[in-house]
Amino acid sequence: MTEPADDTDDRRRSIGARRNPETEEAILAAAEAVMAEEGIAGFSIEAVAKRARAGKPTIYKWWPGKTALMLDVYHRQKPADVHMDTGTVEGDIFAFLTGVFTHWGDTGAGQIFRFVVAEAQRDEAAADSLRAYAAERRLQSGQIFRRGIARGELSADIDVGLCADLLGGFIWQRLLTGRIERDPDQLRQLARQIVRGLVAPGA
Repeated sequence: MTEPADDTDDRRRSIGARRNPETEEAILAAAEAVMAEEGIAGFSIEAVAKRARAGKPTIYKWWPGKTALMLDVYHRQKPADVHMDTGTVEGDIFAFLTGVFTHWGDTGAGQIFRFVVAEAQRDEAAADSLRAYAAERRLQSGQIFRRGIARGELSADIDVGLCADLLGGFIWQRLLTGRIERDPDQLRQLARQIVRGLVAPGA
């Protein structure tokens, strides 16, 4: 069972009134700067509003809380090569894992995402923001498996969403337990195991 076509702008269109692109860019740039200079502890809607010279009501109209804004900053910093089309499913998964773990390990992005997950355990607005973000990423990661179906590499009846959940669940678990994988041989083995399964040939 496959998913509908990806549309990662649905959540953004559904929150608040239509955004002014220049104001949105100013707020996101200010949020990114505050995060870089002050870290998670110093990140607040007040600090972003002051930096962007924007009213707090405008920010709250477009982002329901600081966690939602933080997630947009996090996604803004994610490198494009995380979602490469390499020509094979195994290659795509390897590129995805390499890109995400490198990004988490070499920048403050992993710490930001861990904070977001922690906030979601105690705050319902943060949990809503994380669920919406995870749904978008599930669709995006699902493209790896949709391409595999289109190429004839994967069975047409696989559940693309479940495949994306397996991939996403692995990287989240590794992040939250402090086991970011950087060994390319291990990542290739993981990609191979996800695609080829656990059953012995001919079993």
